[in-house]
Amino acid sequence: MRDDIVVFLGPTLSEPQARTYLDAIYLPPVGCADVVRAVAKYAPAAIVLIDGVFGQLPAVRHQEILWAMACGVRIYGAASIGALRAAELAPQGMIGHGLIYRWYRRHPLADDADVTVPMAPVALGSRALGDALIDIRLTLKKAERIGIIQRRLRCELESLARALHFSERSFPKLLAAAENNCAATDEIEALKAWMQAGDASRKRIDAVNLLTYLADQKINRLNEDIPFAFELTESFANDMEYYNMLDTLLPKGT
Repeated sequence: MRDDIVVFLGPTLSEPQARTYLDAIYLPPVGCADVVRAVAKYAPAAIVLIDGVFGQLPAVRHQEILWAMACGVRIYGAASIGALRAAELAPQGMIGHGLIYRWYRRHPLADDADVTVPMAPVALGSRALGDALIDIRLTLKKAERIGIIQRRLRCELESLARALHFSERSFPKLLAAAENNCAATDEIEALKAWMQAGDASRKRIDAVNLLTYLADQKINRLNEDIPFAFELTESFANDMEYYNMLDTLLPKGT
């Protein structure tokens, strides 16, 4: 097992599936202070952010990612909150991977909720209980491209999907809403039949590609040429609940 890599994973890909691509240390979706805890417990060379908590629990903070990089840990992100944070922190050296990461880099004002899905509790495997808007949009665009639906229906379906709250957003609920709001009945039925074949989630593809890439890499910790100066503030240390540990782990002079 690669004990030098910690991966935060949840609804995008199950741990058993992920281990077929990269046998590493897997933890539940990342939240506030979890990166700090992972650095303290495992001293990894790299941390991979794929899925994270949100809403009722505080999300992973940019500052703790920067702190981990200042400690020499390489941070990778893809698919979900990992792609978001990587797009936001690319100038500071966080490494993004995949189409969704590149999309957020090109569209810095894009909605975070486009990759958000409701998920089951950690005890139940943090599995997805819906579909991300970005997966819905990419699936609809593919259906249009190969002639399953026309552009007009694709735009109507995208609007209906965006109108659904992320906690209620799924392909079944979208198609049910379409039957009540769209006139293109034959196209909707054709779309249903086509989707039964199970088109791959873009989030899943990006996550798998990153894990596959890392499986073949020898990862060295970051050297002293870190492109930012990290200042350990009291408020950050208090938020992380690890003031003494933070001060001990952070390289002197940062």
